[in-house]
Amino acid sequence: MATRIQQLAQPKPNPLRHPDRRSVYWLDKLPPEKNGFTTKIELTPRWLELSRNKKFYTQLSFPFSFLFSLMFCLCFYPSLSPIWEVSERALRAVPSERLCRLARPRAPVAAWQPDRPLLAPLNRGTQTAVASSRICQLAQPKKRPVQRGPGHRPKPVPVSHMPCKASAHIELLATPKHEHPKYEGERTVSWPVSRSARSAVASQRVLELSSPKERKALYEGYDPYTVSRAARSAGPSSRIRQLSLPLPRKCSSE
Repeated sequence: MATRIQQLAQPKPNPLRHPDRRSVYWLDKLPPEKNGFTTKIELTPRWLELSRNKKFYTQLSFPFSFLFSLMFCLCFYPSLSPIWEVSERALRAVPSERLCRLARPRAPVAAWQPDRPLLAPLNRGTQTAVASSRICQLAQPKKRPVQRGPGHRPKPVPVSHMPCKASAHIELLATPKHEHPKYEGERTVSWPVSRSARSAVASQRVLELSSPKERKALYEGYDPYTVSRAARSAGPSSRIRQLSLPLPRKCSSE
């Protein structure tokens, strides 16, 4: 019997050894085909009864009135034809006093009023009416006097609301600024292009600056971490040296 170390020393099975197999249960050949029928299941009488389709009755004969028959058909038989035969019992049925009372529509409340239109029409007199001086006087807001009692203190009026003559400086600040004499306003969305701009020809320097830089890809030998010769021979200025020094307050004196 192999020891534990020998079992662990065995190589792991390669799952890609049989890549074309269609199931994990097939090893190197297809499973044998079954010639017999599948397993038959015997149903109980209750299962057979439940598996049958439901029967829809086209003629109803219930010992109710015609109103109940109509409600029952609309609720439980929506797939029936709109034309059906009414039984003799339903034709001879007489509704009771309770059914007649329930069949009456409910009357609205005594204080109910119909909805008013959104825009009520105005007559000619209202449209051409002119307010009198008394109506104009009543339309003004009331000026309520300030009540002053023994324990009443007048509310302090803020300085900004106190009526006083504005100084020349305040009047100068209140005056809106004028536009600059060279202000031309907003430019239109589309404007004509001059003839010189349409016939302009780019110089060789402009074409050189407009062309993108040619760089090699990483797989073509481009190294983004290389430092140029000019960067290696560059020297910092006095300002850069001054900014690179630490702050004096952070330097510890030995």
